[in-house]
Amino acid sequence: MTLDLLQEPLIQTDAGWCSLPELLATMAQGEVQAFPALRPHQRPAWHMFLVQLSVMALDAAGRRDIPKDAEGWRTALRLLTPDFPEDEPWHLIGADRSRPAFLQPPDPGGLKWSAVATPDALDMLITSRNHDVKREIAHEAAPQDWIFALVSLQTMEGFGGAGNYGIARMNGGSSSRVLLGLAPTRPGTAVVDPSAWWARDVARLLETRHGVSGKTLLWQTPWPDGRMLDLAQLDPLFIEVCRRIRLVERDGTIGAERSTSKAARIAGKEAKGNTGDPWAPVHLAEGKSLTLGDQDWTHELLVRLLFSKTPEWAPPPLTVLHASEATEPMLLVAEAFARGNSKTDGFKSRIVPVPVAMVSKLFGAEPVAVAEELLEEIASVDLALRNGLALVAAGGDRDKVAKPHYARSQPARALLRRRADELFFPQLWARMAVTTDDGFAPLRRDFLETLSRIARDEFARALPAIPCATLMRPRAEARGRQALERGLRNAMRKLTAEEDSHVDA
Repeated sequence: MTLDLLQEPLIQTDAGWCSLPELLATMAQGEVQAFPALRPHQRPAWHMFLVQLSVMALDAAGRRDIPKDAEGWRTALRLLTPDFPEDEPWHLIGADRSRPAFLQPPDPGGLKWSAVATPDALDMLITSRNHDVKREIAHEAAPQDWIFALVSLQTMEGFGGAGNYGIARMNGGSSSRVLLGLAPTRPGTAVVDPSAWWARDVARLLETRHGVSGKTLLWQTPWPDGRMLDLAQLDPLFIEVCRRIRLVERDGTIGAERSTSKAARIAGKEAKGNTGDPWAPVHLAEGKSLTLGDQDWTHELLVRLLFSKTPEWAPPPLTVLHASEATEPMLLVAEAFARGNSKTDGFKSRIVPVPVAMVSKLFGAEPVAVAEELLEEIASVDLALRNGLALVAAGGDRDKVAKPHYARSQPARALLRRRADELFFPQLWARMAVTTDDGFAPLRRDFLETLSRIARDEFARALPAIPCATLMRPRAEARGRQALERGLRNAMRKLTAEEDSHVDA
């Protein structure tokens, strides 16, 4: 049993079972819309893997077209493994442990190996509560389950304790490898078209390439214990392996073994994750890639990354719009694991539909100005809610309002921000579509009125949970409500003043 990815149909799609070259050919024809066995958290790793692999293979073959035949892909893929005429780096199970297998570096000998029962136990997931995805349940696993788990682990994993190092494409072992990019939609829907997305990213990256410029598939390179590869030796789209893994056959089924290493595979600590990953935002001043941490893909974060008046981050190359893409709706895809110390806070995914009329404006000056205005309006309503609830917590005594009282407002404010987050991008596109001040002002007014209603609702819901002396509660609630309404009126008054200044101008 070798399970050769170049020859055997090991990967299931909605268009049928495919070998790796057949998969790429079928995607080039636009026929793959789903991978039924792919788990949601594995999607970014699988997409990035297929894109990196395809671009380097076509570059090695000197091609700028995307082949629609499996033989063309098979030939191109083999050019990435010229030292292995028997195609060992493409075998899921290696017959000789001293030689590479798919995403499995050679065994240098002298290591201690431990068994891994299932592909989900091999996968990158580390959760303190085991709540996002249950582990060690895939006891009837197919070869593709191991393929997806290997891709997820070897290209996305962080530090997992002594001897278990993470990938180079993120800023530290407790960081995240982020996917942020534009994706075409499936026609008539707001759903990602995986074939069109892959083809789009491959085409965009091929335009910037001038030949393979270093090591590509790192699992085919010997890994002596304690020896690291220098980033300068690697092609910018290198596909790494961060862990020592070997798949084995046990009584006709697939199992795995894992071992540790004395050092990370790549000496990339100083790069802070800035490795040329085309999906990674890079901090302009510090040169580090984005760490999602305990954040979610909120509108505030996306504005900071893409629409900031004073940019802190360089947007990833694959968020940049190509001239040929302005006639179709697109999706802004943001995905990553929110990682902490030896745990994850869950897989975070957000997909923002970008209407066709907005695609050409996406990275101009207009969304920056409109986004800033929206953030200011949300902040003004948030401030009103904060001040109103804090005053209730202080018993209605304005002179006693302090930090602990403001803290009492946090749950209600979080709910307000969540509702604002849902409204943000539709409101952004709506305002960008307006061409006159007469059409713009009603949108702003309606948005503020909607936020104000939400703030009043959250204020009322929060009151019972805020401790206050019974004797003082009527005064506290009355004054708190007055503070809320005063803040909301100030927000609306500011809007009216701005409208008047436009008229006077």
